Amino acid sequence: REAMRKMGTFARAQLCMRIADAIDRRAEELARLLCLEQGKPFHSEAKAEASAAALGFRNAAEQMKWLETAAFPLADANKRAFSFLQPKGVFAIITPWNFPLALPCLYYLGPAIATGNTVVWVPAPTTSLIATALVECFIEAGLPDGAINLVLGDGAEVGDEAVVHPGIHAIGFTGSSVTGATIARRGAGKPLLLEMGGNGPTIVLADADIDMAAAQVGAGCFANAGQICTATERVLVHKSVHDRFIEGLVKAAAQVKMGDPF
Repeated sequence: REAMRKMGTFARAQLCMRIADAIDRRAEELARLLCLEQGKPFHSEAKAEASAAALGFRNAAEQMKWLETAAFPLADANKRAFSFLQPKGVFAIITPWNFPLALPCLYYLGPAIATGNTVVWVPAPTTSLIATALVECFIEAGLPDGAINLVLGDGAEVGDEAVVHPGIHAIGFTGSSVTGATIARRGAGKPLLLEMGGNGPTIVLADADIDMAAAQVGAGCFANAGQICTATERVLVHKSVHDRFIEGLVKAAAQVKMGDPF
């Protein structure tokens, strides 16, 4: 924790860039693990997610340019007032299985490391190999010892221990609404970043481009096998275009390829 806290802003930005480079070097390996462990198609989704993981750390490094100290004017010319940004401390990060590379890096790990915090990461137990390989990239890039702590195990048991532990100063979670509400109660008093389940309706009006609407709804339903918090769950279609829309949606569904992800 001390090593990260004392590391300068630009040094942390450079560290994040090295992590991104390490992820890029192992992108194909990470994409293959996504296929084997999580099930994403290799060419159409897994490779893109590995690239997005690297992008998460590059974005975090770029944002560090804007995190500056500020000086405030005072009536007394003999006094000066400054604001300084300090790392929060230790973050507990609990992430799901559906985007086990991109989501942690874009929303949690990249920002936490860039701002000098230490991380206790609890990934979904069904994507433990992916998480382990990602942490190896961090080590390869020179992340200080103890700056990230990978905890594998049952999410309910391990995650709960991380949430209530007095050494945890902030919590990030992506997952179900029920679990998120439990974390909010158990972690009361700590800063929380919760991204929970969605409820995705789509409305198709009479003047819509029906072919485009059907294709987009198909993508919203079937991307990642529908396992996305923003996935389309139900469609409300104007009766005047109902039949045309159904024909288009059936066509979109028929184009979904199933089988070997490689």
